[in-house]
Amino acid sequence: MAVEGGAGTGSTGGGSAGGSGSRLTPTWWPRWGAGVVVAGVAALVALGIHSLVPAVPLLTAAVGLGMIAGQIPASQRLLDTVLKPGIALAARRLLRIGIVLLGLKLSLFDIAGLGWPTIIVIVLIVGITFSATLGLGKLLRLPGTQPILIAAGFSICGASAVGAMSAVTRSKDEDQATPIALVTLCGTLAIFILPVLRLPLGLDEQQFGMWVGLSVHDVGQVVATAQIAGPAALAVAVVVKLTRVLTLAPMVAIVGLVERARDARELRAGAGNTAEIKRSGSGTSAKRPAIVPLFIAGFLAAVVVRTVVPLPGELLSVADMLQTALLAMALFALGSNIRFAALARTGWRALIVGLASWALIAVLSLGAVAILT
Repeated sequence: MAVEGGAGTGSTGGGSAGGSGSRLTPTWWPRWGAGVVVAGVAALVALGIHSLVPAVPLLTAAVGLGMIAGQIPASQRLLDTVLKPGIALAARRLLRIGIVLLGLKLSLFDIAGLGWPTIIVIVLIVGITFSATLGLGKLLRLPGTQPILIAAGFSICGASAVGAMSAVTRSKDEDQATPIALVTLCGTLAIFILPVLRLPLGLDEQQFGMWVGLSVHDVGQVVATAQIAGPAALAVAVVVKLTRVLTLAPMVAIVGLVERARDARELRAGAGNTAEIKRSGSGTSAKRPAIVPLFIAGFLAAVVVRTVVPLPGELLSVADMLQTALLAMALFALGSNIRFAALARTGWRALIVGLASWALIAVLSLGAVAILT
């Protein structure tokens, strides 16, 4: 509600300011330019925070900066008016480009090296966590598409999964805010809690790395958590985590099929006769989400390229830096849509779902480590 109200205020009360701004802005400067520049500056600030405090992942810092900006009245007004087009572009298009580039981190040979038992366990944990979180979210009557977005974020790959799933579910910005806040909170807690539990649980480096890769949300959070136990733990954690990321494609495809089937049922139920079905069918089918969005297909293509093409290390390094920068800008933009005042009204139910999902995936992953090692 806070987002919609701010946008409405900006469009009515800020009309003269917008006109003045348009006169001062060069004709070659795009409407989205200011928002993208701000997101880029925020990404650089997040990099500085990460450099000063390595325990804070860069992407987590970017989300945090966005969340802070979203609470300050002065920046709220800018985010909801002059910066809005660029922030929206960063939160959607730049996020999707970053997800495509994320595929270059993963080779199918790395996945095969884990062995079939580990791959099957990863798929099972993702499926169980996703289904249980979705069911709990619906049971507690979370609004909009929050249940499925929280399920994707906690079971697959954090904020990136939330952004990817929101494309196929056509989620509103306010529905994305709560899941992103929750995966950021729980992923940050994992950086400090999981290493403390390592010794009492008797986990060696490889076991700890597998536990982290199976249970922690964002890739950056996985790196920050696993590196505490050493390079062996980090190597295992990254491969396991990126294999979890690969499950994003089939999960999005499944949800896309479900969404299309639901649209078809609603169309048939709402049409009174054949002529109406034909009239409304063309319009509705155009609005149906793609079974596999283009950027998910691009992500899979990037994985295949990394597998079959011997890419030079310099190119992979540049792609990695670009991917990190784009995701940092996107996550700042997504974080800036979070309004704590709005979250407080329904936040306790979402918090229960998030903490329950986090506990479930941690316990399932720990059990899997015991079985596999």
